[in-house]
Amino acid sequence: MEEKRETLGSRLGFLLLSAGCAIGLGNVWRFPYVVGRYGGAAFVLMYLVFLAILGLPVMICEFSVGRASRKSMSAAFRTLEPEGTKWHFYGKFAVAGNYLLMMFYTVISGWFLKYFFKMIRGQFSGMTPNEVGETFAATIASPLPLIAWMFVVIVIGFTACFLGLQKGVERITKFMMSALFVIMIGLAIYVAFLPGSGAGYSFYLKPDFKNLASGGEHGLWDTVYAAMGQAFFTLSLGIGSMEIFGSYIGKEYSLTGEALRVIGLDTFVAICSGMIIFPACAAFGVQPSAGPGLAFVSLPNIFIAMGPVAGRIMGVFFFLFMSFAALSTVIAVFENIVAFPMDKLGWSRKRSVLVNFIAILLLSTPAALGMNVWSNVHFGSHIGSIDALEDFLVSQNLLPLGSLVFLLFCTWKKGWGWDNFVAEADIGSGAKFPNNKVVRFYLRYIAPLIILIVFVAGYFDIFGKK
Repeated sequence: MEEKRETLGSRLGFLLLSAGCAIGLGNVWRFPYVVGRYGGAAFVLMYLVFLAILGLPVMICEFSVGRASRKSMSAAFRTLEPEGTKWHFYGKFAVAGNYLLMMFYTVISGWFLKYFFKMIRGQFSGMTPNEVGETFAATIASPLPLIAWMFVVIVIGFTACFLGLQKGVERITKFMMSALFVIMIGLAIYVAFLPGSGAGYSFYLKPDFKNLASGGEHGLWDTVYAAMGQAFFTLSLGIGSMEIFGSYIGKEYSLTGEALRVIGLDTFVAICSGMIIFPACAAFGVQPSAGPGLAFVSLPNIFIAMGPVAGRIMGVFFFLFMSFAALSTVIAVFENIVAFPMDKLGWSRKRSVLVNFIAILLLSTPAALGMNVWSNVHFGSHIGSIDALEDFLVSQNLLPLGSLVFLLFCTWKKGWGWDNFVAEADIGSGAKFPNNKVVRFYLRYIAPLIILIVFVAGYFDIFGKK
Protein backbone atom coordinates (compact mmCIF):
# COMPACT_ATOMS: atom_id res chain seq x y z
CA MET A 1 0.00 0.00 0.00
CA GLU A 2 1.38 3.42 -0.99
CA GLU A 3 2.25 5.68 1.94
CA LYS A 4 0.04 8.74 2.16
CA ARG A 5 1.82 11.85 0.91
CA GLU A 6 2.52 14.64 3.39
CA THR A 7 0.60 17.86 2.89
CA LEU A 8 1.01 21.44 4.05
CA GLY A 9 -1.11 22.52 6.99
CA SER A 10 -2.42 25.77 5.52
CA ARG A 11 -2.66 27.92 2.44
CA LEU A 12 -0.49 30.54 4.17
CA GLY A 13 2.17 27.89 4.67
CA PHE A 14 2.15 27.10 0.94
CA LEU A 15 2.36 30.77 -0.03
CA LEU A 16 5.17 31.58 2.39
CA LEU A 17 7.09 28.39 1.56
CA SER A 18 6.87 29.03 -2.17
CA ALA A 19 7.69 32.70 -1.68
CA GLY A 20 10.52 31.73 0.66
CA CYS A 21 12.01 29.54 -2.04
CA ALA A 22 11.78 32.37 -4.57
CA ILE A 23 12.84 35.08 -2.13
CA GLY A 24 16.53 34.65 -1.61
CA LEU A 25 19.86 36.16 -2.44
CA GLY A 26 18.63 36.93 -5.96
CA ASN A 27 16.15 39.44 -4.48
CA VAL A 28 17.97 41.03 -1.59
CA TRP A 29 21.60 40.74 -2.69
CA ARG A 30 21.79 40.50 -6.49
CA PHE A 31 18.76 42.64 -7.39
CA PRO A 32 19.95 45.93 -5.82
CA TYR A 33 23.43 45.86 -7.32
CA VAL A 34 22.13 44.80 -10.77
CA VAL A 35 19.62 47.67 -10.65
CA GLY A 36 22.48 49.98 -9.65
CA ARG A 37 24.68 48.73 -12.46
CA TYR A 38 22.03 49.08 -15.18
CA GLY A 39 20.69 52.51 -14.40
CA GLY A 40 17.88 52.28 -11.86
CA ALA A 41 14.16 52.74 -12.48
CA ALA A 42 14.06 51.98 -16.23
CA PHE A 43 15.71 48.63 -15.51
CA VAL A 44 13.17 47.94 -12.74
CA LEU A 45 10.23 48.50 -15.12
CA MET A 46 11.70 46.11 -17.70
CA TYR A 47 12.30 43.56 -14.93
CA LEU A 48 8.63 43.72 -13.91
CA VAL A 49 7.47 43.22 -17.52
CA PHE A 50 9.60 40.10 -17.98
CA LEU A 51 8.49 38.82 -14.60
CA ALA A 52 4.89 38.94 -15.83
CA ILE A 53 5.38 37.52 -19.35
CA LEU A 54 7.98 34.88 -18.48
CA GLY A 55 8.16 34.09 -14.77
CA LEU A 56 4.42 33.84 -14.10
CA PRO A 57 3.49 31.25 -16.76
CA VAL A 58 6.47 29.02 -15.94
CA MET A 59 5.58 29.12 -12.23
CA ILE A 60 1.98 28.11 -13.01
CA CYS A 61 3.34 25.24 -15.10
CA GLU A 62 5.51 24.01 -12.22
CA PHE A 63 2.68 24.26 -9.68
CA SER A 64 0.33 22.41 -12.06
CA VAL A 65 2.75 19.56 -12.72
CA GLY A 66 3.32 19.20 -8.98
CA ARG A 67 -0.33 19.20 -7.94
CA ALA A 68 -1.45 16.88 -10.73
CA SER A 69 1.32 14.32 -10.16
CA ARG A 70 1.62 14.50 -6.35
CA LYS A 71 5.31 13.71 -6.88
CA SER A 72 8.64 15.50 -6.74
CA MET A 73 10.67 16.00 -9.92
CA SER A 74 12.06 12.48 -9.59
CA ALA A 75 8.70 11.07 -10.72
CA ALA A 76 6.39 13.95 -11.74
CA PHE A 77 6.96 13.86 -15.51
CA ARG A 78 6.87 10.06 -15.59
CA THR A 79 3.44 10.16 -13.88
CA LEU A 80 1.93 12.63 -16.37
CA GLU A 81 3.74 12.00 -19.66
CA PRO A 82 2.07 10.12 -22.55
CA GLU A 83 3.11 6.50 -22.86
CA GLY A 84 6.29 6.04 -24.86
CA THR A 85 7.61 9.58 -24.36
CA LYS A 86 10.79 10.42 -22.47
CA TRP A 87 10.04 13.69 -20.68
CA HIS A 88 11.02 12.04 -17.40
CA PHE A 89 14.68 12.10 -18.46
CA TYR A 90 14.78 15.75 -17.42
CA GLY A 91 13.97 14.75 -13.83
CA LYS A 92 17.58 13.67 -13.32
CA PHE A 93 18.85 17.07 -14.45
CA ALA A 94 16.37 18.84 -12.15
CA VAL A 95 17.63 16.77 -9.21
CA ALA A 96 21.21 17.68 -10.14
CA GLY A 97 20.22 21.35 -10.36
CA ASN A 98 18.98 21.42 -6.77
CA TYR A 99 22.21 19.87 -5.51
CA LEU A 100 24.37 22.19 -7.61
CA LEU A 101 22.47 25.25 -6.38
CA MET A 102 23.02 24.32 -2.74
CA MET A 103 26.70 23.49 -3.31
CA PHE A 104 27.54 27.20 -3.50
CA TYR A 105 24.39 28.81 -2.04
CA THR A 106 25.06 27.37 1.43
CA VAL A 107 28.54 28.92 1.41
CA ILE A 108 27.28 32.41 0.51
CA SER A 109 24.43 32.09 3.02
CA GLY A 110 27.09 31.49 5.67
CA TRP A 111 28.61 34.89 4.90
CA PHE A 112 25.38 36.66 5.88
CA LEU A 113 24.98 34.61 9.05
CA LYS A 114 28.57 35.41 10.05
CA TYR A 115 28.07 39.14 9.45
CA PHE A 116 24.86 39.09 11.50
CA PHE A 117 26.78 37.82 14.53
CA LYS A 118 29.68 40.20 13.87
CA MET A 119 27.18 43.07 13.92
CA ILE A 120 25.65 41.84 17.19
CA ARG A 121 29.12 41.82 18.78
CA GLY A 122 29.85 45.31 17.43
CA GLN A 123 33.00 44.20 15.63
CA PHE A 124 32.62 46.79 12.87
CA SER A 125 32.52 49.76 15.26
CA GLY A 126 35.32 52.22 14.53
CA MET A 127 36.62 50.38 11.46
CA THR A 128 38.02 52.32 8.52
CA PRO A 129 36.78 51.56 4.97
CA ASN A 130 40.02 49.67 4.29
CA GLU A 131 39.51 47.55 7.39
CA VAL A 132 35.93 46.73 6.34
CA GLY A 133 37.24 45.58 2.95
CA GLU A 134 39.95 43.51 4.63
CA THR A 135 37.32 41.88 6.85
CA PHE A 136 35.40 40.61 3.82
CA ALA A 137 38.62 39.46 2.14
CA ALA A 138 39.50 37.55 5.31
CA THR A 139 36.01 36.01 5.39
CA ILE A 140 36.50 34.22 2.08
CA ALA A 141 40.24 33.60 2.55
CA SER A 142 39.91 31.55 5.76
CA PRO A 143 38.79 27.98 4.93
CA LEU A 144 37.89 26.67 8.40
CA PRO A 145 35.57 29.56 9.44
CA LEU A 146 34.03 29.53 5.98
CA ILE A 147 33.26 25.81 6.23
CA ALA A 148 32.06 26.24 9.83
CA TRP A 149 29.44 28.84 8.84
CA MET A 150 28.46 26.75 5.84
CA PHE A 151 27.98 23.82 8.26
CA VAL A 152 25.70 25.95 10.47
CA VAL A 153 23.53 26.82 7.46
CA ILE A 154 23.29 23.15 6.44
CA VAL A 155 22.39 22.09 9.99
CA ILE A 156 19.62 24.71 10.21
CA GLY A 157 18.20 23.70 6.83
CA PHE A 158 18.14 19.97 7.41
CA THR A 159 16.91 20.33 11.00
CA ALA A 160 13.79 22.02 9.61
CA CYS A 161 13.35 19.15 7.13
CA PHE A 162 14.00 16.52 9.82
CA LEU A 163 11.18 17.90 11.99
CA GLY A 164 8.71 17.21 9.16
CA LEU A 165 6.87 19.14 6.48
CA GLN A 166 4.33 20.84 8.76
CA LYS A 167 6.12 20.93 12.12
CA GLY A 168 9.52 21.81 10.68
CA VAL A 169 9.65 23.23 7.18
CA GLU A 170 6.28 25.01 7.22
CA ARG A 171 6.40 26.30 10.80
CA ILE A 172 9.99 27.59 10.66
CA THR A 173 9.54 29.20 7.23
CA LYS A 174 6.36 30.94 8.41
CA PHE A 175 8.29 32.49 11.30
CA MET A 176 11.29 33.51 9.20
CA MET A 177 9.21 35.00 6.37
CA SER A 178 6.96 36.90 8.78
CA ALA A 179 10.02 38.30 10.57
CA LEU A 180 11.65 39.12 7.22
CA PHE A 181 8.67 41.26 6.17
CA VAL A 182 8.56 43.12 9.51
CA ILE A 183 12.31 43.80 9.53
CA MET A 184 12.31 44.90 5.90
CA ILE A 185 9.45 47.35 6.34
CA GLY A 186 11.07 48.73 9.49
CA LEU A 187 14.41 49.29 7.71
CA ALA A 188 12.68 50.95 4.73
CA ILE A 189 10.90 53.38 7.08
CA TYR A 190 14.15 54.12 8.95
CA VAL A 191 16.22 55.02 5.87
CA ALA A 192 13.42 57.28 4.58
CA PHE A 193 14.33 59.75 7.32
CA LEU A 194 18.08 59.82 6.58
CA PRO A 195 19.26 63.24 5.31
CA GLY A 196 20.11 63.05 1.61
CA SER A 197 18.15 59.87 0.94
CA GLY A 198 15.94 61.59 -1.67
CA ALA A 199 18.48 61.15 -4.45
CA GLY A 200 18.35 57.39 -3.93
CA TYR A 201 14.57 57.35 -4.38
CA SER A 202 14.91 59.43 -7.55
CA PHE A 203 17.47 57.01 -9.01
CA TYR A 204 15.35 53.98 -8.07
CA LEU A 205 11.85 55.21 -8.89
CA LYS A 206 12.23 57.81 -11.68
CA PRO A 207 12.95 56.12 -15.05
CA ASP A 208 15.44 57.81 -17.39
CA PHE A 209 14.27 56.42 -20.73
CA LYS A 210 16.20 59.05 -22.68
CA ASN A 211 19.48 57.78 -21.29
CA LEU A 212 18.37 54.18 -21.86
CA ALA A 213 17.37 54.82 -25.50
CA SER A 214 20.71 56.50 -26.22
CA GLY A 215 22.54 53.38 -25.04
CA GLY A 216 23.37 54.40 -21.49
CA GLU A 217 26.48 53.06 -19.84
CA HIS A 218 25.90 49.42 -20.86
CA GLY A 219 23.81 49.73 -24.02
CA LEU A 220 20.13 49.08 -24.58
CA TRP A 221 20.43 45.37 -25.42
CA ASP A 222 22.63 44.54 -22.44
CA THR A 223 20.15 46.30 -20.16
CA VAL A 224 17.16 44.47 -21.68
CA TYR A 225 18.98 41.13 -21.43
CA ALA A 226 19.99 41.81 -17.81
CA ALA A 227 16.39 42.66 -16.87
CA MET A 228 15.12 39.53 -18.62
CA GLY A 229 17.74 37.39 -16.90
CA GLN A 230 17.06 38.84 -13.44
CA ALA A 231 13.30 38.34 -13.77
CA PHE A 232 13.87 34.79 -14.92
CA PHE A 233 16.52 33.67 -12.47
CA THR A 234 15.18 35.34 -9.31
CA LEU A 235 12.36 32.77 -9.10
CA SER A 236 14.70 29.74 -9.46
CA LEU A 237 12.31 28.17 -11.95
CA GLY A 238 13.11 25.12 -14.04
CA ILE A 239 14.58 22.69 -11.51
CA GLY A 240 11.40 21.77 -9.64
CA SER A 241 11.91 24.17 -6.72
CA MET A 242 8.30 25.32 -7.12
CA GLU A 243 6.93 22.03 -8.44
CA ILE A 244 7.50 20.28 -5.10
CA PHE A 245 5.24 22.69 -3.21
CA GLY A 246 2.52 22.27 -5.83
CA SER A 247 2.63 18.56 -4.99
CA TYR A 248 1.86 19.32 -1.33
CA ILE A 249 -1.28 21.48 -1.74
CA GLY A 250 -4.96 20.72 -2.22
CA LYS A 251 -7.45 21.67 -4.89
CA GLU A 252 -9.20 24.51 -3.05
CA TYR A 253 -7.54 27.38 -4.92
CA SER A 254 -6.63 27.99 -8.56
CA LEU A 255 -2.92 27.90 -9.31
CA THR A 256 -2.94 31.12 -11.35
CA GLY A 257 -4.12 33.01 -8.29
CA GLU A 258 -1.58 31.30 -6.05
CA ALA A 259 1.27 32.02 -8.49
CA LEU A 260 0.24 35.68 -8.65
CA ARG A 261 0.42 35.89 -4.86
CA VAL A 262 3.82 34.18 -4.66
CA ILE A 263 5.31 36.41 -7.38
CA GLY A 264 3.71 39.40 -5.69
CA LEU A 265 5.48 38.58 -2.42
CA ASP A 266 8.74 37.92 -4.26
CA THR A 267 8.53 41.23 -6.13
CA PHE A 268 7.57 43.13 -2.98
CA VAL A 269 10.72 41.93 -1.25
CA ALA A 270 12.94 42.73 -4.25
CA ILE A 271 11.49 46.24 -4.63
CA CYS A 272 11.56 46.87 -0.89
CA SER A 273 15.21 45.82 -0.63
CA GLY A 274 15.97 48.58 -3.13
CA MET A 275 13.95 51.00 -0.99
CA ILE A 276 16.38 50.22 1.81
CA ILE A 277 19.69 50.15 -0.05
CA PHE A 278 19.48 53.00 -2.60
CA PRO A 279 18.34 55.76 -0.20
CA ALA A 280 20.99 54.60 2.30
CA CYS A 281 23.67 54.66 -0.42
CA ALA A 282 22.60 58.17 -1.49
CA ALA A 283 22.59 59.45 2.08
CA PHE A 284 26.19 58.38 2.65
CA GLY A 285 27.64 58.85 -0.84
CA VAL A 286 28.12 55.17 -1.71
CA GLN A 287 27.87 54.01 -5.32
CA PRO A 288 24.90 51.60 -5.72
CA SER A 289 26.68 49.82 -8.60
CA ALA A 290 29.34 48.45 -6.26
CA GLY A 291 28.62 44.87 -7.33
CA PRO A 292 28.44 41.80 -5.05
CA GLY A 293 30.56 43.61 -2.46
CA LEU A 294 27.72 46.09 -1.91
CA ALA A 295 26.31 44.10 1.04
CA PHE A 296 29.65 43.20 2.62
CA VAL A 297 31.80 46.30 2.04
CA SER A 298 29.71 49.34 1.09
CA LEU A 299 26.78 48.81 3.48
CA PRO A 300 28.88 48.08 6.60
CA ASN A 301 30.62 51.41 5.95
CA ILE A 302 27.20 53.06 5.90
CA PHE A 303 26.30 51.43 9.22
CA ILE A 304 29.57 52.68 10.74
CA ALA A 305 28.82 56.21 9.49
CA MET A 306 25.41 56.11 11.21
CA GLY A 307 27.12 56.03 14.57
CA PRO A 308 27.93 53.29 17.11
CA VAL A 309 24.36 52.75 18.33
CA ALA A 310 22.12 53.43 15.32
CA GLY A 311 24.59 51.80 12.91
CA ARG A 312 24.93 48.69 15.02
CA ILE A 313 21.15 48.28 15.33
CA MET A 314 20.66 48.91 11.61
CA GLY A 315 23.43 46.44 10.73
CA VAL A 316 22.06 43.72 13.01
CA PHE A 317 18.58 43.90 11.52
CA PHE A 318 19.85 44.22 7.95
CA PHE A 319 21.97 41.07 8.14
CA LEU A 320 19.22 39.24 10.05
CA PHE A 321 16.91 40.14 7.15
CA MET A 322 19.49 38.89 4.63
CA SER A 323 20.06 35.69 6.64
CA PHE A 324 16.34 34.90 6.79
CA ALA A 325 16.03 35.46 3.03
CA ALA A 326 18.93 33.08 2.35
CA LEU A 327 17.81 30.44 4.87
CA SER A 328 14.22 30.41 3.57
CA THR A 329 15.57 29.36 0.17
CA VAL A 330 17.95 26.81 1.70
CA ILE A 331 15.12 25.15 3.66
CA ALA A 332 12.79 25.11 0.63
CA VAL A 333 15.39 23.57 -1.71
CA PHE A 334 16.51 21.11 0.98
CA GLU A 335 12.89 19.96 1.22
CA ASN A 336 12.97 19.36 -2.52
CA ILE A 337 16.21 17.39 -2.18
CA VAL A 338 14.81 15.34 0.71
CA ALA A 339 11.65 14.53 -1.28
CA PHE A 340 13.55 12.99 -4.22
CA PRO A 341 14.59 9.68 -2.59
CA MET A 342 11.34 9.59 -0.58
CA ASP A 343 9.35 9.50 -3.84
CA LYS A 344 11.82 7.58 -5.97
CA LEU A 345 13.21 5.01 -3.53
CA GLY A 346 10.59 4.94 -0.79
CA TRP A 347 12.98 6.22 1.88
CA SER A 348 11.68 7.55 5.17
CA ARG A 349 12.07 11.29 5.82
CA LYS A 350 14.62 10.57 8.58
CA ARG A 351 16.82 8.44 6.32
CA SER A 352 16.64 10.92 3.45
CA VAL A 353 17.58 13.84 5.71
CA LEU A 354 20.58 12.04 7.22
CA VAL A 355 21.96 10.81 3.88
CA ASN A 356 21.44 14.16 2.18
CA PHE A 357 22.96 16.04 5.13
CA ILE A 358 26.22 14.14 4.62
CA ALA A 359 25.99 14.51 0.82
CA ILE A 360 25.42 18.29 0.88
CA LEU A 361 28.16 18.78 3.47
CA LEU A 362 30.66 16.97 1.25
CA LEU A 363 29.43 18.50 -2.00
CA SER A 364 29.47 22.08 -0.68
CA THR A 365 33.01 21.92 0.67
CA PRO A 366 34.77 22.34 -2.73
CA ALA A 367 33.04 25.70 -3.30
CA ALA A 368 34.26 26.91 0.11
CA LEU A 369 37.80 25.66 -0.50
CA GLY A 370 37.76 27.07 -4.03
CA MET A 371 37.73 30.57 -2.51
CA ASN A 372 41.04 30.01 -0.72
CA VAL A 373 43.19 26.85 -0.60
CA TRP A 374 41.85 25.54 -3.92
CA SER A 375 41.84 28.95 -5.62
CA ASN A 376 44.29 27.58 -8.17
CA VAL A 377 41.51 25.30 -9.47
CA HIS A 378 40.28 27.47 -12.32
CA PHE A 379 37.85 26.93 -15.20
CA GLY A 380 39.13 29.55 -17.58
CA SER A 381 38.89 33.33 -17.63
CA HIS A 382 35.22 33.27 -18.67
CA ILE A 383 33.99 31.18 -15.72
CA GLY A 384 36.63 31.15 -13.01
CA SER A 385 36.42 29.41 -9.64
CA ILE A 386 34.61 26.27 -8.46
CA ASP A 387 31.59 28.16 -7.12
CA ALA A 388 31.41 30.18 -10.37
CA LEU A 389 31.29 26.94 -12.38
CA GLU A 390 28.46 25.61 -10.20
CA ASP A 391 26.57 28.90 -10.56
CA PHE A 392 27.13 28.82 -14.34
CA LEU A 393 25.76 25.28 -14.66
CA VAL A 394 22.61 26.20 -12.73
CA SER A 395 21.90 29.80 -13.74
CA GLN A 396 22.98 29.73 -17.37
CA ASN A 397 21.91 26.19 -18.23
CA LEU A 398 19.51 24.27 -15.99
CA LEU A 399 17.19 27.16 -15.06
CA PRO A 400 16.44 28.39 -18.60
CA LEU A 401 16.45 24.96 -20.24
CA GLY A 402 14.39 23.47 -17.42
CA SER A 403 11.81 26.24 -17.75
CA LEU A 404 11.71 25.56 -21.47
CA VAL A 405 10.99 21.88 -20.73
CA PHE A 406 8.14 22.80 -18.35
CA LEU A 407 6.56 25.14 -20.92
CA LEU A 408 6.75 22.62 -23.75
CA PHE A 409 5.55 19.77 -21.53
CA CYS A 410 2.47 21.74 -20.49
CA THR A 411 1.56 23.20 -23.90
CA TRP A 412 2.50 20.64 -26.57
CA LYS A 413 0.33 17.68 -27.60
CA LYS A 414 3.23 15.25 -27.25
CA GLY A 415 3.66 16.31 -23.64
CA TRP A 416 1.08 16.58 -20.88
CA GLY A 417 -0.86 18.91 -23.17
CA TRP A 418 -2.58 22.28 -23.03
CA ASP A 419 -6.03 21.02 -22.02
CA ASN A 420 -4.69 18.96 -19.09
CA PHE A 421 -2.51 21.85 -17.93
CA VAL A 422 -5.28 24.46 -18.01
CA ALA A 423 -7.78 22.09 -16.36
CA GLU A 424 -5.38 21.51 -13.45
CA ALA A 425 -4.44 25.19 -13.14
CA ASP A 426 -8.12 26.22 -12.97
CA ILE A 427 -9.27 23.80 -10.26
CA GLY A 428 -10.43 25.70 -7.20
CA SER A 429 -11.55 29.25 -6.52
CA GLY A 430 -9.57 32.25 -7.67
CA ALA A 431 -8.14 33.70 -10.88
CA LYS A 432 -8.42 31.41 -13.89
CA PHE A 433 -5.75 30.88 -16.51
CA PRO A 434 -6.42 32.85 -19.75
CA ASN A 435 -7.41 30.03 -22.10
CA ASN A 436 -7.45 31.58 -25.56
CA LYS A 437 -5.62 31.23 -28.89
CA VAL A 438 -3.36 34.22 -28.32
CA VAL A 439 -2.08 33.02 -24.94
CA ARG A 440 -1.75 29.45 -26.22
CA PHE A 441 0.30 30.60 -29.23
CA TYR A 442 2.46 32.80 -27.01
CA LEU A 443 3.24 30.02 -24.53
CA ARG A 444 3.82 27.39 -27.22
CA TYR A 445 6.11 29.43 -29.45
CA ILE A 446 6.97 32.97 -28.29
CA ALA A 447 7.82 32.29 -24.63
CA PRO A 448 10.07 29.32 -25.53
CA LEU A 449 11.79 31.57 -28.08
CA ILE A 450 12.38 34.21 -25.41
CA ILE A 451 13.89 31.57 -23.12
CA LEU A 452 16.18 30.38 -25.93
CA ILE A 453 17.26 33.99 -26.49
CA VAL A 454 18.08 34.30 -22.78
CA PHE A 455 20.03 31.06 -22.97
CA VAL A 456 22.04 31.99 -26.07
CA ALA A 457 22.57 35.59 -24.94
CA GLY A 458 23.86 34.30 -21.62
CA TYR A 459 26.51 32.26 -23.40
CA PHE A 460 27.43 35.21 -25.60
CA ASP A 461 27.64 37.47 -22.54
CA ILE A 462 30.08 35.05 -20.89
CA PHE A 463 32.11 33.69 -23.78
CA GLY A 464 31.58 36.17 -26.61
CA LYS A 465 33.28 39.16 -25.03
CA LYS A 466 36.95 39.72 -24.40
